[in-house]
Amino acid sequence: MAKQQSFAAKVAKAAATKGVKCLVCGTVYQPILMVSSERSKVAASWKFNQRRVQVCKCNEKQIYS
Repeated sequence: MAKQQSFAAKVAKAAATKGVKCLVCGTVYQPILMVSSERSKVAASWKFNQRRVQVCKCNEKQIYS
C-alpha cells in the first residue's frame, strides 16, 4: 500500500522552489526556448535556430528585448 501523505506535506512540497538560483539577484532561473529566424546563405530560405536560455531578473531585459 502507498504511504499516506498529509495536507501539510503537500503544501510544503508545492512551496519549495525548485531549480538553480542566480548568484546576483537570488531568483530561480526559468528555462525558456529562444527561437530566432535567419536567412540561409546557401539557399534563399529561412532557418529557425532554437536554443535554451536561463532567464532571471538580472538578464530578462537583455533576452526579451
